[in-house]
Amino acid sequence: MLHTCLVDDNFIQNTTDHCVYIKDSKEAGKVIVVIWVDDLIIAADNNESLDKVKNMLSTRFKMKDLGRLKYFLGMDFSQSDGCVKMSQKRFVEKILERFDMQQCRTRETPCDTKLDYSEDAPKMSDVKKYREAVGSLIYLTTCTRPDLCFVVSKLSQHFADPTEEHWVTVKHVLRYLRGTADKQLCFRKSGESLGLLAYSDADWAADTSDRRSTTGYCVSMCKDSSLVSWKTKKQPTIALSTCEAEYMALALTIQECIYLEQLLRGIDTYVYKKTIVYEDNQGTIALVRNPVRRQRCKHVDIKYHFIRSTIREDKMSLVYCPTDDMVTDVMTKPASRLKLSKFAGVMFGV
Repeated sequence: MLHTCLVDDNFIQNTTDHCVYIKDSKEAGKVIVVIWVDDLIIAADNNESLDKVKNMLSTRFKMKDLGRLKYFLGMDFSQSDGCVKMSQKRFVEKILERFDMQQCRTRETPCDTKLDYSEDAPKMSDVKKYREAVGSLIYLTTCTRPDLCFVVSKLSQHFADPTEEHWVTVKHVLRYLRGTADKQLCFRKSGESLGLLAYSDADWAADTSDRRSTTGYCVSMCKDSSLVSWKTKKQPTIALSTCEAEYMALALTIQECIYLEQLLRGIDTYVYKKTIVYEDNQGTIALVRNPVRRQRCKHVDIKYHFIRSTIREDKMSLVYCPTDDMVTDVMTKPASRLKLSKFAGVMFGV
């Protein structure tokens, strides 16, 4: 019903994300509507266009106008001239209160530098409590906290049978959150041309239990703003070398960039700069740019080789980045306080 209502009012549904609608005209300007079930964000070039859309919706639906965007789905927003900030401080405080960690000591990193769990560790008696805590952390990580990516991904792999050692790690994350509850994503207006900047990394054979590698990527719109997309994921198959693990991670990164490019093209007519993907493995870059048959990579699944056509057709640029400058290093392995501080500007735009 909502879709029909918006389409009748000349809105166009974004083909990449069906929860985004755009109406653009020379007379009225641009209006963008973002939908999450029955919650809507409406953005417009001017107040007149904004009021017209709100009046149209209120005649068809029982609607409550909450005014300027301040709070949405557990996220706090603050807007100033040339800057929009997102945080989840209130959500963090609710998590700490829920698990009785309001007065805990703070930690400077999300987890210990080594996460070696013993097989004979005692099992948790309250599995539901573990799942509730990690589930809350997953939502927090997805929305505003890229610095928690690695540890939350690690914890979510033990939903079925968590141990007391895993719960200790959960409490470590909560202690870190108490000291960093004010962290926020800062999206600043840039004087430079916009274009996707992606970082891709992998930690080869990181999991000692099954020797599967860990993929990590993150994407921003410019160097002066925070990340718009990030992810840590355990690879589905076992890589036989660092080069292969990085190659599979690069495939996932480029997939995300293609999705974001399509989403942006459906929102406006702005001509974005060509996407740049940063990679820190020279062997992987050589494998992409010179796709000859190599003995050590003959077995690599063909689904990953679309990277080659993407780079060969000049749709994206693949650029070498030294490991010391690779932001996604904090998303594939436990991060030190020094690395978190070094990459805070890229992750949070501060």
